Amino acid sequence: KGGQAYRTACAADRTGHAMLHTLYGNSLKYDANFFIEYFALELLKNKSNECIGALVYNMEDGTYHKFNAKNTILATGGYGRCYFSATSAHTCTGDGNAMCLRSGIPLQDPEFIQFHPTGVYGAGVLLTEGCRGEGGYLINSEGERFMERYAPSAKDLASRDVVSRSMTMEINEGRGVGKDKDHILLQLSHLPKDLLEERLPGISETAKIFSGVDVTVDPVPVIPTVHYNMGGIPTNWKGQVISPNENDENNIVKGLWAAGEAACSSVHGANRLGANSLLDIVVFGKACSENIYDINKPGEIIEKCNDNDVNNMIETYENLLNREGTKNVGEVRLELQKIMQKHAGVFRNDVLLKEGCDKINKIYKEFDNVYITDKSKIFNTEFIELLELKNLLDNSIVTMHSANFRKESRGAHSHEDYPERDDKNWLIHTIAHIEKNNIKLSTRNVIDKTLDNEVEPVPLAKRVY
Repeated sequence: KGGQAYRTACAADRTGHAMLHTLYGNSLKYDANFFIEYFALELLKNKSNECIGALVYNMEDGTYHKFNAKNTILATGGYGRCYFSATSAHTCTGDGNAMCLRSGIPLQDPEFIQFHPTGVYGAGVLLTEGCRGEGGYLINSEGERFMERYAPSAKDLASRDVVSRSMTMEINEGRGVGKDKDHILLQLSHLPKDLLEERLPGISETAKIFSGVDVTVDPVPVIPTVHYNMGGIPTNWKGQVISPNENDENNIVKGLWAAGEAACSSVHGANRLGANSLLDIVVFGKACSENIYDINKPGEIIEKCNDNDVNNMIETYENLLNREGTKNVGEVRLELQKIMQKHAGVFRNDVLLKEGCDKINKIYKEFDNVYITDKSKIFNTEFIELLELKNLLDNSIVTMHSANFRKESRGAHSHEDYPERDDKNWLIHTIAHIEKNNIKLSTRNVIDKTLDNEVEPVPLAKRVY
């Protein structure tokens, strides 16, 4: 309802990049300490199950460090790299999510995975929504603007899951482009050259580098590509991490906070809208800091964690570094990514998801046979890739099982056997634990009321375009 929002405040097509530099520059004013080459391994907890910091690994020299803290904020991003084709960086392996899962904290709604309609074919690099916001459009092998058939009013500006599904249907029905008829074209050449240079300079460059196309002359080959995880670490409106249990579905984990793509405060529901990820991290990042400021007592003694627990964790990681096996990291990761792409993709059905659960259970156990050849301590990138593989496996297994659990279509979760949204039975959050390498699924009620009367709750409605 309401008018069409064309663009948010932006810095050409490099908004996130500009924000990153601004934030980093400003943080230096406040003497913030950055531990650049450190990799977080596990959350540290006390006897009362409160978070009191993290165990981290220094890549520079292979040493382990205890970071004791009264408050720990996870802002570790998503886990797009579970998939074969993703717009995210290679470091987006859901490290914070996996740390929570190993610590007994569940993930919420991991089945909701957004596919961005325009990832460069073959590379997965993102071409921003701004391309279509500025007047670009998608065409099939017949040169037809097919979105007019699927979303007559919004056309190419329909929400991402609708556009991604429409593209996939065009490809499945034989109207894909290229020798394998497996992608679609994004047409920008009708736009004025000065508009492209002013508002989409990064896109012109990206298209040239990754597909060899001059956007002023030819269309760019694109394909729906994994872009964002709506699910994640459950949090409340303050940013506090919650671990629902039978007695209290809003049970707070003291000392632990989360914000951004890693978190699931559930402002995005089952399908995030464009630019709302930046809104999310700004609002909930600030909420975390303000709420910590309110409860912080400078000089308060930070409880120490159990040294035996820490030593056991270090022993586990040293064992991972030094063990022998039969599989290397790359082959298991590729197999995992292909399973996720095929069985938990744009379209899902009971048969695909059941097979996917069986395959992912098998490959999850396969991690015990993975080894690395580099046993050194200094900048051992192969060891980091092994740790990231474990994190990817933890995130993937809960995603696949949660997708198999939800018997409806909602937002980005499009189920061919249950094509309609079912608010009577499924207007609930999925809660997924890993317990002794098995998945335990439960549900949590959706909060559908605002905290005060300033804003009216938005009633449920069917999405139409």
